[in-house]
Amino acid sequence: MPALDFILSESVKRHKHLCPRQVLGARMGLFAAELLGIQLPRTDKRLLVISETDGCAIDGLIAATGCRVGSRTLRILDFGKVAATFADVYTEETIRIVPRREARKLAVDHVFKARNDWEAMLAGYQVISAPELFVVQQVKLNMSLSEIISRPGRKAICEVCREEIINGREVLKNGVVLCRACDGAGYYHYSVDSLAVELLDHIQES
Repeated sequence: MPALDFILSESVKRHKHLCPRQVLGARMGLFAAELLGIQLPRTDKRLLVISETDGCAIDGLIAATGCRVGSRTLRILDFGKVAATFADVYTEETIRIVPRREARKLAVDHVFKARNDWEAMLAGYQVISAPELFVVQQVKLNMSLSEIISRPGRKAICEVCREEIINGREVLKNGVVLCRACDGAGYYHYSVDSLAVELLDHIQES
């Protein structure tokens, strides 16, 4: 395993400074690898990480695990929690790791000479033992790993918006191929102006 100091220096390159949550992300990644019995960083697709925050901890997770959004080995589901789930794609063993509720107080008590709580957390999170710092939960994903990972290279066309869908993310409903947005799971809606432009473009194409 790479040393924590090296991992944090790699995280700083992305984050421009070091903060306590980066340390938590890095240590969660290292602890997960230890528990799953796999080596880090990964250059293959054996480890899937699902982060429950899009904040600082992500840079620590990436630096420790080598998992990235672009390699489809890191997923972000923003629940606003410094927590992550780690799945060994080979064995399908899956664990979720989250800092203990008392982690901040533990850090402050551990580094009593720190100038403030932030510095205490930054230093304490690096030296407190992982079992003291984190809660580990054995979990089962609501979707199978094969469904989550899906099939790279697969393509479909939504029959409503006519946009391309990749990686098997289409939905088949009553024999109609839909993207997830047109199936009602979208995170946006069209403004009146953009709908008018879309309609005009469609008329011109016809």
